[in-house]
Amino acid sequence: MREHWLNCITHFDGKVDDFIDSYFTSQDKRALLVAAAGFDPRSRRVTELLSQRMGDRLSAIFIREERPGANEALQSGADRNEAFLRAVVPDSVVTEIEIFADDGAAIGGSQIVGELLNHPFGTDVTDVIVDMSALSIGVGFPAARLLLEECERRGDCVFHLLIASNPDLDDEIRSDPSDRAGPVKGFAPLPSIGQDGDLDVAQIWIPQLAQGLGSTLAKIGQQFPNRYKVCPLLPFPSRNPRRADDLVTEYVTEISEEWRVDPRDLVYASERNPLDTYRLLSRLKQRFDRAMEGTYALQMILSPIGSKVMAAGAMMAAIDHDMSVHYVETESYTFDGALPRDTSNAPEGASTLVHVILAGPLYANFPTSLTSTEPEESR
Repeated sequence: MREHWLNCITHFDGKVDDFIDSYFTSQDKRALLVAAAGFDPRSRRVTELLSQRMGDRLSAIFIREERPGANEALQSGADRNEAFLRAVVPDSVVTEIEIFADDGAAIGGSQIVGELLNHPFGTDVTDVIVDMSALSIGVGFPAARLLLEECERRGDCVFHLLIASNPDLDDEIRSDPSDRAGPVKGFAPLPSIGQDGDLDVAQIWIPQLAQGLGSTLAKIGQQFPNRYKVCPLLPFPSRNPRRADDLVTEYVTEISEEWRVDPRDLVYASERNPLDTYRLLSRLKQRFDRAMEGTYALQMILSPIGSKVMAAGAMMAAIDHDMSVHYVETESYTFDGALPRDTSNAPEGASTLVHVILAGPLYANFPTSLTSTEPEESR
């Protein structure tokens, strides 16, 4: 278990800018950035912040996720974002990732892992940054895990997560899910059943509720007909104080009739702090482990399909505790908002910035407590 993740170094909003100013302006820092080059307006923000401070000390791998159902407007928006990203980070490559194979199978995770293995970062790189703002779960999770584990193996390289989060914008981006649900690449461990191997498996499914994604969660839930328990994850605190209530109302049929959720099994985590989700899921696993010891083999299954900040915390828990992550890949997106040509009028102006350091030599002598600039509403 990575004990330092319980209170690892985090920054929020203006403190992220302060950290970038104080840390990445140092001339001995050379960073590799991995980020999306898609239509999402948030694709630009983190890259622009870093490039302004680092100049030619920043290199990047920009990921263009290719889906068969992309419409012309979204393609044009992605083209503009790609051109912008290439311009601000000259030392960059744009790699196109096919999300689906010819038979409809989701292969984005395998594709990105192969690409990253073909582009190993050099020993001169001091920092690796994954911008999760506009990466899909099926691509972002495998990429982050691979790069995190390489940084941990090296020991001298710092691994960062950066997210420009805007749940209101997430609600405006509609997705058309594929027909197949399955595990994210690298996130499908088998349950540990002990030395005797004769324990029944108890599956605890933790779906993250998000607006308009009931059909997606239904497809995922069908994979676990004999699940032991469902614990829906809701955002609270959140920017919209009623968001959790609205989601309970939207999913009332699933919660009460299909999943048969005991009200005590609804769980809540901050929409703004990934550590809150990580700590929650870590506590749940510890409690279920104690309750089921000697009786059942626990398998916790996560479906983080909503807020990217909460999804990042779920990813941390899945990596640290060998939890499964199941999802449905998106065939196409619909976005009715304006697709900006530059960042000055972008909808992500209302976004919040989140920065987390997950690995690096600064944790070599990890103390019992670290200072975190955690936002007030998530404490």
